[in-house]
Amino acid sequence: MKMKGSITSVLRPFRKHFAAFGGLVLLVILLRLFNYSVNKEVSDTDYRNYFNSSYKVFGITLPKAPEFCGEAVPVSDYIIRESLEKELLVNTYWQSQTLLFFKRCNRWFPVIEPILKQHGIPEDFKYVALVESGLTNVVSPAGATGFWQFVEPTAKNYGLEINEEVDERYNVEKSTEAACRFFKEAYEKYHNWTLVAASYNLGMGGIDKQLEKQKVNNYYDLFLNEETSRYVFRILAVKDILTRPKAYGFELRKKDMYPPLPSTVVKIDSGIADLADYAIQKGTTYKILKLLNPWLRKSTLSNPDKKGYLLTFLKKGTHLYPEDEAVSENDSHSDSLRFVTPAEIAMDSLSRILKYVVLETDRLSTLAIKYGVTEEMIRNWNHLDSKSDVKAGQELVILRTNK
Repeated sequence: MKMKGSITSVLRPFRKHFAAFGGLVLLVILLRLFNYSVNKEVSDTDYRNYFNSSYKVFGITLPKAPEFCGEAVPVSDYIIRESLEKELLVNTYWQSQTLLFFKRCNRWFPVIEPILKQHGIPEDFKYVALVESGLTNVVSPAGATGFWQFVEPTAKNYGLEINEEVDERYNVEKSTEAACRFFKEAYEKYHNWTLVAASYNLGMGGIDKQLEKQKVNNYYDLFLNEETSRYVFRILAVKDILTRPKAYGFELRKKDMYPPLPSTVVKIDSGIADLADYAIQKGTTYKILKLLNPWLRKSTLSNPDKKGYLLTFLKKGTHLYPEDEAVSENDSHSDSLRFVTPAEIAMDSLSRILKYVVLETDRLSTLAIKYGVTEEMIRNWNHLDSKSDVKAGQELVILRTNK
């Protein structure tokens, strides 16, 4: 015991040094472990497993009975089915483009639809303009211009004015009326709206030549160039995605859309020497005047024939987006932020889901009438057998699209 006490007394002065050394050793070990964990390379297998567990891409379900202007699409033919599926996949997973389609359609379809109706053209033809240009005033390498992509000779043939100062291919209303004249002429020839749509891409002469050469009488039996062979299927695809957004994974609110432009129209029948001065006189800017009237191609409008033109202006005091929608800097760091629930999204979506519990007196036919859908739609949404009816207590999903 005496020796132990003497050893303790000898080591006592070095106790602090031992503690410091031990702490240093522990720190070195921890640093090495940290360095190892940071610099350790992730194996390809681990990375692939992480990717596969985190990223998901889903297949799509084709619409049960697709149609264009009431004309059935023969999806029982595997070539037709796969052609439609291809365009549905391309437009479903090219999300940036399709999101812009949703936004622009909300602004421009209300302009196009009444004109189609006035001329007796089925509403499905509004999707032709969407496929042609994405509802933008683009110019193709071949010189096709505007929403409806008219080349100059065809545009003039259907009544559009084109000169150095005016190009009515950029006028949505006028170019839609010209497109309607083409559709009516083509329908008188083919008596089939699907062939009318195809002829808008290939031309009536091109369709006539292929029908005669191949000895068939409809679009779906024709062997065509790649662009025209995809054309109608692209129209069918965007139509189905835009009318059934939730079926393809698009959760969009009304407020996400581009709102229609509240506008007034001023008629002029004289020249304008300087559009910038004219815009200022009207309480706007040259920029806004040109954007709302893209058919004005120069900074002047001579109008030697004193022709009547309609100029579009925004209504005074127009505010398309509420000011309180802006996100403040503090919001991004707020502890109160949360993800909305699927139910909350559904309440404000373009399509809304209703969950319905079947009553004893309910039948599939009466439910279809009640909610303004077809029996086939209800079967499709709920994976119901083609022969069975609904049963009391069964929970159904009813998808209702806001128009």
